[in-house]
Amino acid sequence: MKKTLIAVALAASAVGIPAVATAQSAAAASPHTVTANMTVASDYRFRGISQTNGKPAIQGGIDYGHASGIYLGLWASNVSWLSDAGAGSISNSIEMDFYGGYKGSFGDIGYDVGILRYYYPGTYPTGFTSPNTTELYVAGSWKNYTLKYSHAVTNLFGFDDSKGAGYLDLTGTFELPAGFGLVAHVGYQRIPAGSVGGVQVRAKDDCSYTDWKLGVTKEYAGLGFGLAYVDTNAKGDTGECYRNAFNRDLGKGTVVLSVSKSF
Repeated sequence: MKKTLIAVALAASAVGIPAVATAQSAAAASPHTVTANMTVASDYRFRGISQTNGKPAIQGGIDYGHASGIYLGLWASNVSWLSDAGAGSISNSIEMDFYGGYKGSFGDIGYDVGILRYYYPGTYPTGFTSPNTTELYVAGSWKNYTLKYSHAVTNLFGFDDSKGAGYLDLTGTFELPAGFGLVAHVGYQRIPAGSVGGVQVRAKDDCSYTDWKLGVTKEYAGLGFGLAYVDTNAKGDTGECYRNAFNRDLGKGTVVLSVSKSF
């Protein structure tokens, strides 16, 4: 094989064709890509709401992509928000996300459509509304900006009678001097009014809220560092949607530090 490659290189030189180009054409790049990621964060904030009661999270995922634009992925993190709700015998401590979709671009304009399933394995008391949630999403991007809408086709994260909830968010990413990056985000989570057995359990404004984030990023020594301020106007006073059994306002503003690694 070594002699054959040498012969190909010599032949290519004889006719004026670069040997590197010849080798590349002989072994075309695979249309398949597989990547993985790991993150350690001081708090897991999802749409501005703490999923770990303000405590650290370890997260990781794996993604498959095809040159056609089709992709699949799995991502997981430790969580505590279900057991923190004080609902009794709940054993859940992990979130697993399964997703797939299709994305592409036309010049500076990109698009992404897909489906995402949030799965919370564990045991729950009788009559507890399942937190498992399925959303359809569509996103469009232009240069540094991405606008995305996610629509729940099941109940949303255990909220009774919440099918049809939606989340709209806008994110911008910008380059700063010295290799730093700036991330700015604003989103609105809409949770509709809900009833159980003909009795209203939630008004349309009770659990809907706006969240926002402003942060900086930096790549160093093969790691990705992030520092962001995250805040919401979610109702987290006593007896409201985002106050847990530990008397914590889950949407209160905080600073989140994260360190990540991609493979």
